Order: sequence, then structure tokens, then C-alpha cells
Amino acid sequence: MKLVKNSIIELEIESYAFEGKGVAFLKDDENPENERGFVVFVQGAYPGEKVTAKLIKTKKNYAESVVVEVLQKSPLRVEPLCSHFGVCGGCKQQDLVYSEQIKHKQQQVAEIFKNIGGITEIEQEPILGAEKQFYYRNKMEFSFSQKRWLTSDEAGKPDVTNQGLFLGLHVPGVYDKVLDLKECKLQSPVSEEIVDFTREYFTELGFEAYSTKTHTGYLKNLVIRQSANTPDLMVNLVTAGEDQAVIYNYASALRTKFPQITTIVNNINSSKAQVAKGEYEIVLFGEGKIYDKIGDYTFGISANSFFQTNTSQAEKLYDTTLEYAGLTGSEIVYDLYCGAGTITIYMSKHCKEVYGFEAVADAIMDAGINKDLNKAPHLHFYLADLYKSFLPVLAANDIPKPDVVILDPPRSGMHPNTLADMIKIKPAKIVYVSCNPTTQARDIKELLAEGYKLVKMRAVDMFPNTYHIENVALLILE
Repeated sequence: MKLVKNSIIELEIESYAFEGKGVAFLKDDENPENERGFVVFVQGAYPGEKVTAKLIKTKKNYAESVVVEVLQKSPLRVEPLCSHFGVCGGCKQQDLVYSEQIKHKQQQVAEIFKNIGGITEIEQEPILGAEKQFYYRNKMEFSFSQKRWLTSDEAGKPDVTNQGLFLGLHVPGVYDKVLDLKECKLQSPVSEEIVDFTREYFTELGFEAYSTKTHTGYLKNLVIRQSANTPDLMVNLVTAGEDQAVIYNYASALRTKFPQITTIVNNINSSKAQVAKGEYEIVLFGEGKIYDKIGDYTFGISANSFFQTNTSQAEKLYDTTLEYAGLTGSEIVYDLYCGAGTITIYMSKHCKEVYGFEAVADAIMDAGINKDLNKAPHLHFYLADLYKSFLPVLAANDIPKPDVVILDPPRSGMHPNTLADMIKIKPAKIVYVSCNPTTQARDIKELLAEGYKLVKMRAVDMFPNTYHIENVALLILE
């Protein structure tokens, strides 16, 4: 059997893999011992469907493809709500009934732990689904571009142009143009209106988006942050340079159109990097931050703060973390990768002392502010290099050894040095929170070899209509 890139083949989808891909099998003539057959991953297909698919990548043991046509639909496939579905890439599972989405996520976590960690004997508690499948994000980053993505219907037509000022989201794998959004079901209707207003405002004035090729242009990003449990609403315009007359006029027009906006900031990013964060910022209106609540706790959120983007699901995530920690009030707790201290603060009423460690200086500053907001003197935050070793910070500050460690690393998982530190201090209990079960399973496999037992785990769906999964795992030292 020889599969050729760009060829079209017919497939029957048998199962569903992590990252939202259907799985099909072809007879493998070259390896007859392979009873199941050659694996083909199919983006955009669901179990029970028959499709034609275009091969986009072929490897020795598998191939990847995208759906060309669905010949036989799954009864669980539904009509997507957003007109940009299928092009944008932000909500790849919007056309799958939600109950089936979370069922697959639950199964995928179990398969990841089996295949990567070799772990099969474990209590996997039911996934915590979301009440809101749309308009659930409290933060969205939109990009300006001088070019827009043309749909298949528009491409090649002489009367259609992709030159101008556009504002939206990048199509997956495309960085020099954006999908010029007319709607988005992720944040809120007022967010959609702010995007439209901002695009029209700067188009009428003749402004250009920043170009990563020519390094000219003024506009880079529009970032909207919206509190779930307070009326606060922030607009952050990221520009390539500072022009106070322009930006204050924009802020004035924006406030007139949207009086519910509570703060407006301008981040100035003069670098060539396409990141929605500046070297410095100017507060144009309001306090320069917003406030939100998770449970009984209040958090200040600046333009560049990290904050869980689904507030209501974050509360479920933190409640699960707290339950797994099993605190009685007498424990010393560490929170590694603490960010702005949200989990740290959520633990604070239930333990003796809690210490947060973070490698980003701005996050530590935000954590200190949140500590004061929540009147929690027994919280302690430290800047620590979690890519080298945090043990010197413990020694320099005479920090007592922990009873419980909370881990919430980035998608890449724990750095080997941090993992080695964990093994050296050997806490009696570890609660590992992860946005990537693949790296979580890898790290837990290492901890199991050092005498820990994986007691239970539970997934929380932070991002409905996407393939992303958050997972909480409890380990105890035997």
C-alpha cells in the first residue's frame, strides 16, 4: 500500500483522537501482522461517518488528511452556529453535539494516560462539562492585517480584493493574513460590536495594519477582556508606536459608542514580534485593570495578566483542585507555576501557609496585588526559575517543606529540572493541574517511578467546541 500526498481516498471513521481528528484504518498490505491496518487521521470527521478525504501528510506508520466531502453523516453532527466555522479554526467541534464532545474528551484522557503513561488502573471521575457552550471566554486577542483570508468562493474572482485594513483571527498556519471577522461566538455580542467599530474607525482614517514583512504600519492587536462576575470591560489596543493624539481620539470615540467600557489601555509594541503585549502601556481611561471573582475571591486583571479565560469553569477546576488537596487547615502548600496567584489564593483559607512560585516577574507583581485584595497575609509569592531549579529560593528564604504541592505548568509540562526538584522534596501529596494531558501523563509516569501512586483524576471542559482539555490528577507518596 502506497499513499500519495494530495490524493483523495474514501474512509470510514471508527474512532476519535486527541486534537479533534477522526480515526480510520486502511488495509496494510506491507505489514500483514498489523491487524487493525494503517492509521489515517481525518480532520473534520466523526465516528460513524463515511467520508472522502485529501491526504496532506504521509508517514511510515500513519497519514493525516482533511475531509473533502461527508458521504454519510453521523447523527451526532449538528449545524454550526458561526458563519466562519470551517475556516476560522477556533471552534473545530462546533458541529458536534456537546454531550458527545465531552464524552470524547473523557475517553481521550484515558487513552493518553494508557498510551503515554502506561497507566490503566485509575479512578477517572466524570468530566465536568460547561453550562455555556458559547460566549464563555473572558479574553480575546484579535489581529490587524493588511491582507485578509479569501474563502474558496471568493478566491480568483477579479472583483474581490484582499488588500486593506482587516481585523480578526488568523486561520490556522497562516500568519500574514487574517479572517476578517463578521461574528464570533466565543466572547460576547458587545465584543463583536467593538471589533466592528474599531475596524471601521481606523479604516475611515486611513490607518494601516503592521506588516511583519515590511515592518511598517501602526495597528497590531485589539485585546478585549470582560469580567464574568462584575460589569468590568477592558479594551487594549496594541500598536507599533506611540501616537497620543490618535489613541486618545480613538478612546474618546470608543467610550461614546460603548459607555459600559470601564478601562482603555494602549500597549506599545515596537518589536518585530507578533505578540499582543507591549514594552510599556498607557492607561487612556479608567484604572488600567478590571476585577473579576472566582468563588469568594476577587482578582485584579491587568492588560497582560494571565487569568483563566473561562471564569465559570475555572471555579469548577479550582474546586476540584481544592477537593483533591484535602486540606485540613494545618498544611504547608506550594503552588508551582502560580501565575497571578489565582489557585494559591483559592487554597488560602484552607491551609496554614501557602507559597507561590512563578518565573514571570509581572505575574508575581499581580499575585502580590491579589494577595492584598483578598486579605491573605499567610500567602507568600516568590520569583523562581522553574526551568533551572527552585530549591535555591527555598534555601535562601528558609521556606519549610510542603505537605501538598499544586502543579499547574504550561502546555509543555514540567521542565526536567523542576521535576527533579519535586522528587527531591518529596511532598506527601501532589495535585497536578494540566492544560495538556499528553505532557501531564509523561510527567506522572516519572513520578510513579519515584514512589507516587496516581489515585484519581478528573477532566474539566474549559473550552467547549474545541479539542482542548484540562485535567486534574491526585498523586500520593506511598
